[in-house]
Amino acid sequence: MKDFAFGKENFIVIAVAVVLIIIGFVMMSGGGSEDGVSFNPAIFSKQRIVVAPVITVLGFALVVIGILRKPKDHPVSDAEKKKA
Repeated sequence: MKDFAFGKENFIVIAVAVVLIIIGFVMMSGGGSEDGVSFNPAIFSKQRIVVAPVITVLGFALVVIGILRKPKDHPVSDAEKKKA
């Protein structure tokens, strides 16, 4: 078995975070005008200004948590035992 730095739970958390980031960016997109000249007030909707950025920031925070979280199934080496 290969020795990975991350455990299975870390990869799952990071995958969920990437999905949240993609959902946030998709929610922020759109709102353009039909003819390219006129103004479309849909760019100022709560979804694009509040909800989507919050979801995106939560996704980025979850990536950090997924990276920093110590895997439960990670074996402790002799050097780590001596430090404790």
